[in-house]
Amino acid sequence: MIQLNHVQKLFRTEEMETTALDDVCLVVKPGEFVSIMGPSGCGKSTLMNIMGMIDRPDQGDYLFNGENITRNPQNSLTELRKNHIGFIFQNFNLIDELSVFDNVELPMHYRGGLSAAERREKVEAVLDKVDMTARMKHFPRQLSGGQQQRVAVARAIVNEPELILADEPTGNLDSEHGDEVMSMLEQLQKEGATIVMVTHSPESAERGNRVVNMLDGRIRQPESN
Repeated sequence: MIQLNHVQKLFRTEEMETTALDDVCLVVKPGEFVSIMGPSGCGKSTLMNIMGMIDRPDQGDYLFNGENITRNPQNSLTELRKNHIGFIFQNFNLIDELSVFDNVELPMHYRGGLSAAERREKVEAVLDKVDMTARMKHFPRQLSGGQQQRVAVARAIVNEPELILADEPTGNLDSEHGDEVMSMLEQLQKEGATIVMVTHSPESAERGNRVVNMLDGRIRQPESN
């Protein structure tokens, strides 16, 4: 599904140039659950942004489902992202002014093509999957951290993406709620999703199929569980 070939990413200011990714090669196969670990500042989030088509490599190539998208125009990348990728963030990134239902429904508005009745059916189905149906009229401020992350998972999967990118999905949760989120991700993989997760937690990382370790913008050594 994902193939990165000799990817480099630089960040420049007037005073200095920083290499965030340095000659990164990585393959993620369909249906895999890959955990990415490494110290802060090692390039994990930059790598996630490139895989999510939010940023572009300065050098190297990115192949998604066999297609080299490195130099695709931005509107093409936006369409690919909307149709194929779901995102889960450490800070949940829910919109405070929207109810649980409306937060989960939002990606379907961006994607388009469904009636209001079809959207409602899909939202209710994913909220049931994450056990949040009873809270659909609540607002994020009325939810615990674990509940907010459940809603974030529902939002990420409502369009049935092939690829889920999870950036520290348990970072702001206690161990019990973190375990619940990891169990959800494992279930999504069993249902066919490909998952790439950035984490600082060795326990969470080991729930995937493979751990990729990063240091100073480079991949050190993938390990199989």
